[in-house]
This record gives sequence, structure tokens and C-alpha cells, in this order.
Amino acid sequence: MKLFKTRQGNIVEHNNQYYRIDLPWDKLVNRSGLHHFLQTHLQHAELLSPVQADALLNSQLLAPIGAQEVWAAGVTYLRSRDARMEESKDSGGATFYDKVYEAERPELFFKAHPHRVAAPGEDVYIRRDSTWNVPEPELTLFIDSKGGIEAYTIGNDMSSRSIEGENPLYLPQAKVYQRSAALGPCLFIPSTPISPLTKISMVIHRGGKNVYTGEVAISQIKRKLPELASWLYRDMDFPHGCFLMTGTCLVPAGEFTLAEGDKVDISIDGIGTLTNTVRYKPS
Repeated sequence: MKLFKTRQGNIVEHNNQYYRIDLPWDKLVNRSGLHHFLQTHLQHAELLSPVQADALLNSQLLAPIGAQEVWAAGVTYLRSRDARMEESKDSGGATFYDKVYEAERPELFFKAHPHRVAAPGEDVYIRRDSTWNVPEPELTLFIDSKGGIEAYTIGNDMSSRSIEGENPLYLPQAKVYQRSAALGPCLFIPSTPISPLTKISMVIHRGGKNVYTGEVAISQIKRKLPELASWLYRDMDFPHGCFLMTGTCLVPAGEFTLAEGDKVDISIDGIGTLTNTVRYKPS
């Protein structure tokens, strides 16, 4: 089951049919047993024709977020640890990432307020004061206000590696800025937890050519998804629920850096594809 947020309301895709549910987004998604609720509620929802659904999803699609904050987990895959150690070796901060990969406590950090999140098809930004920028494709959890994982989406954790590599204390500037996060295209709401065989893939296009292609299964993550959610909710409350990006294992090799005009496609089995174009923030 998939839940899309559009300018004309919330659209549920179930068994190749589309339904409109007219409930406020935050009230709709922030509940335990979201899959069961939607399955039951569809009996009374408005059935849309394929033409109506296509029109809404192709021209009216929004990021699947309301009042929720976006957080992120770092160094959850071995490849991410190695990349962070590589970028920080000259500053003497490389050992921090090796230690956090092995530690009981995960690295968790704030990523974005809702108004800074890019929707599918919108631009994501790279910083003008950074010389080394990459997208980070991540399975992203939607966690309800009680701490339960209710749904999944695709996240792009845009990162300024040159800034973070200069000093680990610069992490907020490397990670948190306008449109440094993208979410979409929907919330994927399965009846059981997502399979560890689920694959994430990313393709970066430049001038009509693919300059990066990669794929990985989420089974390579070191930490369990409920474990990450439980650490985030320790001594924190999220009255509308929260999104948690769970880390990346797809990092372009060497000093590959994004350029203005690049197109980034991130796909996850069962969820779909999140596409964004890379730009500098307009002056």
C-alpha cells in the first residue's frame, strides 16, 4: 500500500486502484496500525479513475511530510564509515567514525524542518561554500508519535563532504541547509516490516550520461531499524511523528562531486523512484 500527498488531497494506491482520503495529513499518518486503518478506511473512500490519479500524481505531487521533523542516522553501513574516515583524515577526525560504527550508541542528527524538504521533481541544493558535494540515498522511516515504525519512504541526505571533512564539528553546516533533504515519492505502508532483501539504487545523470550507478541491499546495515528508532525517541517527543533517514551505503568513489544540473534518481524496491535536480540556492 502506498500513500501519496498531493495538492488536491491524499491518495492511496492499493491493489492497482487509487482512492482519495480527505483527512489532514498529520492526523491521517500519525497513528499506530496505519496499514490496518487505511485498509479499513478505503471501503468509504472516493475511488479515482486512472486518469484522475495520473493527473494528480504527475503534476500535483508533494513531499510526504506535514509537521514532522526529519532526522538522520550516520555511519550505519561500512561503506559510509570508510567514506567519512576518508574525508576527515587530514583534520585528524577519522577515528571518530570508526569508533561510532562500533559503539552501542548510534550517530543521530537533526536534518530538516518540513519547509526545507524538497518534493519529488524539485531541486535539491548544494552549498556555494563547499567544494565536494554528494547525494546520500537512504531508506527513511516514518515513526509515529509513540515510536512505532509505520511506513517507509526514500530520502536524499545531501551532504557537503568538504565542510564535514574539515572538522567533524562542522557536521550541522555540512548537513543542514535549504533543500539539503528530499523525500518521496510516497509513504510505503506494508502489512509487515520491510524485507532486508530490499534494494536501494542510485543513478546520477550529467549531460545525458550516467556518471554514477550503484545498488545495495538494506541487509548490509549494521543496526536494526527499530534500534535506531528507539535511540531517537529516548528523552525526545515527536507529537506529529518523525522521519528518520537510516544511513547510506552508496557513496561515489574518490572526490566525485555534484555539479549544477545533475539529476539524481534514487529507487527503493516497493517504494518507487525519487528524482531531483541539483542546483545552487538562488541568490
